[in-house]
Order: sequence, then C-alpha cells, then structure tokens
Amino acid sequence: MLNSGVLVLNRAFFPVHITSVRRAFCLLYADMARAINPQYEMFDFQSWSELSVHTHEEAIGLVGRMIRVPRVVILTAYDRVPRRNVRFCRRNIFVRDRNTCQYCGKAFPTSELNLDHVIPRSRGGITTWNNIVCSCISCNKRKGGNLPEQARMRLIRRPKRPQWAHQFAFSPRSSIHREWLPFLSIVDFTYWNLELEN
Repeated sequence: MLNSGVLVLNRAFFPVHITSVRRAFCLLYADMARAINPQYEMFDFQSWSELSVHTHEEAIGLVGRMIRVPRVVILTAYDRVPRRNVRFCRRNIFVRDRNTCQYCGKAFPTSELNLDHVIPRSRGGITTWNNIVCSCISCNKRKGGNLPEQARMRLIRRPKRPQWAHQFAFSPRSSIHREWLPFLSIVDFTYWNLELEN
C-alpha cells in the first residue's frame, strides 16, 4: 500500500508526477502538499488525518488509529508544467510504433521486440528518433548490419519524433485510480523513462 501510486498536481491542477503513498504523506506532513478528496476539497496533514475512515476506503494504520490513503495531492508552491517534448526512451519508441515491428508489420508483446538502428551504428547511424524503430527478433537478425534496402526489407513507416501533446508518463505496473480521472486528459502508458543517448 505504501508503494502504490498517488497523483501529484501542480497549483494549476495539472498532473506532473506519480509518487508513492509514503512520499505523499511526507509531502503532506512537511506542508508541501494538500490532499484532495473526491469532492475536490483540500486538506493539510492534520485535517486529512482527522477524517473518518470507512471500511470501503483505503487506509493505513498509525499508532492507535487509521488514516485514509490520499490518491491525489496538490503541491502548494509549484506552478510549472511538465516539459512538452517527448522523452526519447525505449517505452516511448514502443508507444510510437504501437509495439509493431516496422519491417514485417506484426504486433508483438514488448518482451518480443527490440530496437533497431535503421542505418546501423557500424555505418555511422546514430541513436535518434529518426533512426530507431521497433523490430521483432527475427527481422532484426535478418537485417543484421545492413541497410533495409540491402536486406531487401522495407520500413512500414519512416521513424520520426512524435508530436504528442503533454506527455505524462505512467508506469503500467501501477493502476490508474478513479480519483485521478478528473485530472487526466491524455494518458500514455509509458515507462523506461531513461533518456537514450548516442
């Protein structure tokens, strides 16, 4: 429960992050955030801890009492919005290519796909949005260190930087709680958010 997700909003009620219940309680206790209930009322740590806990609500035990688990918190002094450019990472490449091999056109589970440099690195290809595609293991082996034309393979779609609006990355391992839905306009299930480099 302490590691489950809590949606973090900036002061303009825009989603900026997902944190753990543990971290959300730290933010509340340090007066850096307020909890929001389903009626959009805001609570500091003291007032949140005084709310009664019903049996159908998620709660954790404190010494001598229970406290509700907040699913949405709003930061008290943060106005920024997430950067608009799409993070160049493995998961976003899989999302862009819809988990589809860009050579044979078949969809695969993520575990059966890898990333392929259209112009191989051995031939000066670089690791950028315009040179990386999803490929199945079979097509990747068939292409090897060749250009697609040399391997008699054709790209289904030329790779390019996605133009998604406001990217907000969620981990598919955490569930999206119903309390989040009013604050989410676009949800892309992305993870592996480590920026790829040359």
